[in-house]
Amino acid sequence: MLLAPPLHTLVRRRPTPEATALALLAPLVLAGAVGLLPAAAVVALAGGVGATLAGVRLSRLAARSPSRPAVLLLGAAVVAAGLTAAVPPLLSPWHRIASAAGPVAVAGLAGVGLLRLPGRAQPPARVRLRRFAEAGTPAVGLILASWLLMPRSTAATPISLVAAVALGAFGMAALSALTGAHRRPGAATCRGGVLLTLLGLVLLAALAPAGLGGRAALLAVPPLTLGMLLVAVGAGRAVAAAPGPVRSAPVWLRAVVPAAALLLATAPHVGSGRQPDRTTVLLALAVVPSLVVRELFRAADRTARSASPAAEQPRAHRPDRDPDHRAEAVPAVPEPPAAGPADRPALLRALAELADAPPPAGALLVVDLHTPGAEVVPATLRDDVLAEAVHRARAVIGPRDLVAAAGGAGFAVVTAAGPVLAYALGTRLLAALTEPYRFGRAVLRVQASIGLAEVTAHGPDDVLRQADLARRRAVQLGRDRVEWYDAFLEEQLVRRLDLERELPGAVARGELDLVYQPVVGLADRLPVGTEALLRWRSPVLGTVLPAELLPVAEDLGIVGELEWWVLDRACRQLAEWSAGNRDLWMAVNVTTRELTTPDFVARTAAILAAYDVPPDRLVVEVAEPRVGPELSTVVARLAGLRSLGVRTALDDFRAEHASLAQLRRLPIDLLKVGATLVDPTPEAPRPLIDVVVNLGDRLGVEVVVEDVESAAQLDGAYRAGCRYGQGFALARPVTAERVEAYFEEFGRRPGDPAPRPDLAGGGDLA
Repeated sequence: MLLAPPLHTLVRRRPTPEATALALLAPLVLAGAVGLLPAAAVVALAGGVGATLAGVRLSRLAARSPSRPAVLLLGAAVVAAGLTAAVPPLLSPWHRIASAAGPVAVAGLAGVGLLRLPGRAQPPARVRLRRFAEAGTPAVGLILASWLLMPRSTAATPISLVAAVALGAFGMAALSALTGAHRRPGAATCRGGVLLTLLGLVLLAALAPAGLGGRAALLAVPPLTLGMLLVAVGAGRAVAAAPGPVRSAPVWLRAVVPAAALLLATAPHVGSGRQPDRTTVLLALAVVPSLVVRELFRAADRTARSASPAAEQPRAHRPDRDPDHRAEAVPAVPEPPAAGPADRPALLRALAELADAPPPAGALLVVDLHTPGAEVVPATLRDDVLAEAVHRARAVIGPRDLVAAAGGAGFAVVTAAGPVLAYALGTRLLAALTEPYRFGRAVLRVQASIGLAEVTAHGPDDVLRQADLARRRAVQLGRDRVEWYDAFLEEQLVRRLDLERELPGAVARGELDLVYQPVVGLADRLPVGTEALLRWRSPVLGTVLPAELLPVAEDLGIVGELEWWVLDRACRQLAEWSAGNRDLWMAVNVTTRELTTPDFVARTAAILAAYDVPPDRLVVEVAEPRVGPELSTVVARLAGLRSLGVRTALDDFRAEHASLAQLRRLPIDLLKVGATLVDPTPEAPRPLIDVVVNLGDRLGVEVVVEDVESAAQLDGAYRAGCRYGQGFALARPVTAERVEAYFEEFGRRPGDPAPRPDLAGGGDLA
């Protein structure tokens, strides 16, 4: 949808007052359309609500913003728009004057406010003129659609024509602002909101000249309300200079939306058999000059590119778009200087020139160099590494590609090649840059991470940001790789940044929580223990699971803090349950990084003593895939835990050759395997669980089947000889209170009869 990007701006994190107001106004507009409410009341209410919400947000912003005059002017414009919508019905017979003066006042106040708002990114005059020519044809289409929809009986022809021209111009301007290349800055969002607001006011003046009693005036409610809210949101982003993630709309929307509006407006005339009037014919003919001007601009661009030295570059560096455009060479990037990479202005100029070219225009590669142990490498040697890396890059890139400084330990490469050739260039750069660097007796090995972004019409700053985001993703994935930019990548990185920002201090703020999943004996279907599972209840990000939480904690170096909190809280809960004479054990997961610390056994013993928990009630689990690199240390720590009386478990056992080989060395009491081992495969008709259970019997290890989701898997595991089971088919992870209720219903104390809860139902916790 056209308005999906601005609506996402208002509601992307949590329901806001603005989103709630929009949701409540929708049924009011519907009620006015069917005649349940007066149209004048609905329009007045919408204008008042929008002006109030936007005005409150702008007034708060003005109180803490250095750009106070601009914000106050925009706030005054919003208030004027709200008064224009709400007051004219009360001023009859002066409503015509108020309806006409309102848009003029809003345009004046908002125009001055936009000029003083920071973050306005103005392209060159030539680019603005070309964009104006490109928008001419769809703008005429919107004007013609407005003229066809204009009621002829309520206004004279000149007034209707002026209103149609105003509606079409405002509609095209708002469409360009909200879906164009400069939508990301806050000033562009604010400008689009102003244009939508003016569009709504013009609709009011055009569709309800005799007052607001007509239902046609309800068409002004959506652009008016949404426009005022976008003015406030855009002003906040522009002042904060922290624009949100880019979700650019396709350029074809500027052509499709006017065409669709024109078809909808023409349908009633064609269906009724009415002949077009003279004004309609003249407006239709007005499309021709705009088409001619647009083609003249394109022809001038083609002529300029053909006359430039870029036309003489090798074919490999100027890929053609299609067989009909073989003469249109992709413009070359400026020649790089002989010594050192180019500076940032040269980089921005090269990206701006490529952005004006027809697609595929080119690509930007941002290279990050990382030297392991860089803190002990002298600064002069690091400079030598960067100089040598630039020299190697120049030997790989094309003669007209540009190498420019990108800040930090890296550089950027601008190429006119298409996306496929640009990715191939990135792989060649990666191979050249990761070769050892020799300086006298010193030999350094460097890791390289390359982010790749295609050059588009969004502007040089956007392309730089996108390529840098791709570079950061390459760093996160382990370096020595080339990563593309895409919208999903940006969402992942924004999510990762939010996690890294909010996670530190989560323990101190009391945001961590534990849930517990019972472990059930398969023979009698009774609970024998639980596994403590970590949950982060973030007020900003919601509930975050360990699969997403722990990698971030490891990168931040706080995974130990989280795991010791989990162990402490689990032992405290276990002590409370043990006071009720329940013979249960508690399993806690630890990472190999924390397990291999020298004081892990001593600190575990201290926690058990602090809560007076019998050691055999605690089970420490370690994941099998991470054991291999630290096998000897893991064996020593598990043996130390068993000497205390603590039971140990190997989680996520994969039943592979290497896993079976190292199983003999690990001092464990429980072996946890996935339910997939229970299901036979065509290659191995006999389920692997039989092999694992037989091996466990020989080693004296009990087997626990986890992640069980069906009764068939439970029956198969029981027939194979597994003693315990865990999974959604038995019980889901829930809070301690619900686990206690589950124990009350299905648990038993010594001497109690043995109830058998439903296997597939999972009791109260399923």
